[in-house]
Amino acid sequence: MDTRTWDTLVGSMKSAYVKGVREGAVPRPVIMPLVRGELVGLVWVRPTEPGADALTGIAALSNIAAAAGADEVVLAWETREVATACELPVADPAPCLNMVRATPDGHVLHQFPYEESPSAGSADTEDPAPALDWEQAPAPRPDGELPPPVRAAVEYAFTPMELDHPNPFGVTVVLMEEDGYTVRLTDVFDH
Repeated sequence: MDTRTWDTLVGSMKSAYVKGVREGAVPRPVIMPLVRGELVGLVWVRPTEPGADALTGIAALSNIAAAAGADEVVLAWETREVATACELPVADPAPCLNMVRATPDGHVLHQFPYEESPSAGSADTEDPAPALDWEQAPAPRPDGELPPPVRAAVEYAFTPMELDHPNPFGVTVVLMEEDGYTVRLTDVFDH
């Protein structure tokens, strides 16, 4: 993936987090598979129950990447959100938008810590929406530690999918949508 695409994905995720926090919740974990540098789309995890269901739901994000034959994936998640949903210890930094860039050869963890602060709001707003103050991002960490479900999603994203179907990608998209995943494909990969 080129630098411009990466910067666009980071900017998009940061904007989604600002909007999400203002609306009362951070976005769900999302995978962004790429094939030969082209973004396939974005797939957000389905609604999950705490514990094993959340672990499985996040790990299964890999299905779309495997079906597309992705050669690179980006996953984004919020530290506290994933830890709480999966009943795992909260790692530092928190709160934090995490983004991992992965290929079959390894991954690099990028972290974007933030603080929520009340915004000034306008004179006619009684309850101002919170704002995000992005803090200094630590240096990207090659092979940085990933929470178990994210690590599984990265590992399985590059495992060839064995579906006896003429369109494994299309059927995977349909099945994921039926399971409650939110799937937004780019025009190039739209089924």
